[in-house]
Amino acid sequence: MELTTVWFLLIGVLWAGYFLLEGFDFGVGILLPVVGRDERSRRLAINTIGPVWDGNEVWLLVAGGATFAAFPEWYATLFSGFFLPLLLILVALIVRGVAFEYRGKRDGALWRKRWDIAIFVGSLVPAILWGVAFGNILRGVRLDARHEYVGGFFDLLNPYALLGGLTTLVLFTLHGAVFLALKTDGPMRAQSGRLASQLSLAAVPVAAGFLLWTGLAHTDGWGIALSAAAALALLAAIPLTRARREGWAFAATGATLLLAVAALFVTLFPDVMPSTIDPAYSLTVHNASSTPYTLKVMTWVAVFFTPIVLIYQGWTYWVFRKRLKLSDIPA
Repeated sequence: MELTTVWFLLIGVLWAGYFLLEGFDFGVGILLPVVGRDERSRRLAINTIGPVWDGNEVWLLVAGGATFAAFPEWYATLFSGFFLPLLLILVALIVRGVAFEYRGKRDGALWRKRWDIAIFVGSLVPAILWGVAFGNILRGVRLDARHEYVGGFFDLLNPYALLGGLTTLVLFTLHGAVFLALKTDGPMRAQSGRLASQLSLAAVPVAAGFLLWTGLAHTDGWGIALSAAAALALLAAIPLTRARREGWAFAATGATLLLAVAALFVTLFPDVMPSTIDPAYSLTVHNASSTPYTLKVMTWVAVFFTPIVLIYQGWTYWVFRKRLKLSDIPA
């Protein structure tokens, strides 16, 4: 297998890991106004992701860095053409991170309320815009012969991409509700379980519509098979959430996200950014990649450091595996 293909697959794995882990972070932030009816409840919800949210964002940094090093042409076109949406995501992530750190710095209801709003908005915006961005990548954008994006911002707000944004929003929110039910006990566990059941019913038609549209537009056999597997995993989450089998339900929503990202990258290959002007103008794993020597050096670095990162992050989740309840939160 060529190194260009290897690195395309590795970048897909990094994005799948990011959506799997950061997805429930976003979901918890979006659900904060719903599950956090008082200060202790809000602190309980935030504490479920407190030890891991910043570590989960490392997957995004590595995915961006790997794209820059392995496919610089793809990185340049993506970040110039999608500059405004990516800037909005970046600002939202910064505001969200600051809110987590600052909401407890002062003992004031208004102070905490403002930072709680920042957590909600900082979670909501990326949850939508990541789906819009990947929907446009899969659909194709206006690239000219120089591989430069010649469309406008509103060209990115097409119906297919907006449906992609709605799909990631409902999937992340469902993933977050299941995670809260898995990580808490008592009233919040029961409330999060009910929310997960309701959200799963809403997520199925939205995700099914997006997958059906994708299947009609792209006839790749592996992509359709992976999309079908993602749909089955999402359907499995419905009875699991109702039966309060939170661990299995979280595995089902996690599998949905992993399989959906896998379907996206498999369908996209060998393109990395298709052109809607002329297929000959599309960026592919071949014309967008770095030199073979660069890819070889990157491969050795990845072989050495990736297991270390995975072991450390796995250890972090093991240490903070205990369920939390309101009695753990001091008055």
